[in-house]
Amino acid sequence: MTEETATPIQEATLWSDELWTARVIKNEDDDGWAVAMTRHGDPEPALVGPWTMGRDKKNPKPLDAPAFHTLVKTASEVLRRHEQQLHAQLNKHLSLGAGSERIRVSLQIVPDEDNPHAVLRAHDESGESLGEARVRPDFKLNTASAEAWIEGGFQNPR
Repeated sequence: MTEETATPIQEATLWSDELWTARVIKNEDDDGWAVAMTRHGDPEPALVGPWTMGRDKKNPKPLDAPAFHTLVKTASEVLRRHEQQLHAQLNKHLSLGAGSERIRVSLQIVPDEDNPHAVLRAHDESGESLGEARVRPDFKLNTASAEAWIEGGFQNPR
């Protein structure tokens, strides 16, 4: 789609819908072609991959509806995996104890540009909050650090 209109673009080397744009580009690494999938509003493509040569072995194969839909699905999956990986990097947890005495300790990193930090939280098996503390973003959550925090009465760990 263009900025001015709400109509999709369906050209040989450029396809667009309300969320995505596929653009066939010259592959910088060789004589072939590549396709870049960019989600509207994102500064960079979510996916750049090789694109098939046309029958003349010189120009790219034209984009079509099935290819565009496959590219959208693949690019969406790439973004989903990236978001899952980022979530896993910023959120860690572990459980300590046994039975009704189990305590779940979590660490949520807040990657604020001006004031990065993390929040350490403890909950019992029923989900009731036992304690919370603000810690450095590089705090290492492991069994020993969690046990020390619990034994210290959920005070700010050093």
